[in-house]
Amino acid sequence: MDVSSIIQNAMPLLTQFALKVVGAIVLWIIGRQLIRFSVTMLVRTLKRPFDQTVAGYIGTATSVLLNIALIVAILGFFGIETTTFAALMAGVGIAIGAAWSGLLAHLAAGGFLLILRPFKVGDFISAGGMLGTVEEIGLFVTRINTLDNVQTFVSNSRVFADTIQNFSTNLFRRVDLVAQLHNEADHVTAIRLLKARVSKIPNVMAEPKPDIEILQFNPLGPMLAVRPYCNNDHYWQVYFDANRVIRETLGEAGFHAAEQPIVVRTSSNGDVATTSPAAGVVGHSR
Repeated sequence: MDVSSIIQNAMPLLTQFALKVVGAIVLWIIGRQLIRFSVTMLVRTLKRPFDQTVAGYIGTATSVLLNIALIVAILGFFGIETTTFAALMAGVGIAIGAAWSGLLAHLAAGGFLLILRPFKVGDFISAGGMLGTVEEIGLFVTRINTLDNVQTFVSNSRVFADTIQNFSTNLFRRVDLVAQLHNEADHVTAIRLLKARVSKIPNVMAEPKPDIEILQFNPLGPMLAVRPYCNNDHYWQVYFDANRVIRETLGEAGFHAAEQPIVVRTSSNGDVATTSPAAGVVGHSR
């Protein structure tokens, strides 16, 4: 059999295979578009009885299942037995599951996060070592947008195993700041002035009123706790404004900056010792 005969006999097979490849590509493109459209419509429909968190989770799971079904359909289009493929996938799934058992833990943790609902999409949380806004609870990972605008993916099992703080649940939160006074400062006047100024900061709540009292004493002098309350959306604005108000209020009232006192003593033999009430003897010279 010469080369021309081989080519002539192979042409129908090559043509048929090429047509199947083209058909598979068309089927993949159309199938992907239909899956994307179906998942989008499903998520929109589920947002009515549920919220975005549940709808997004179900949409992701549905997308994975439909894509697997599309791949099986394309293999069937090529004449591959889907039952054999299903058995092969089951075996591969068991092997992958044994090797990557952590994925099952992430999947289970995602389900528990969806059921227990410690947070939802849009909440500002601290979990898994991250602090930011929840963008999505996926099958295996939770997507969080951090304060410095970095999109971060944290495994569901790590989020679920860690302590979760949800700052969006309560109507307000407290801003914790301190103001260090000089030993000779009049703390009563300082408290009165700070209460008047801090309460006028935009978005500081009138009730509960800001807490401004002596927190503790140290060698520098009394330390005041400055604790206004605000909505979580205004936390950082109130935080920075309160710090500025503390500096401006105490400065305008003439309060001296807190400083560590140092006492210098000279003995009869010429020795000089510098001492501090907080640190004891810090220097000695002749």
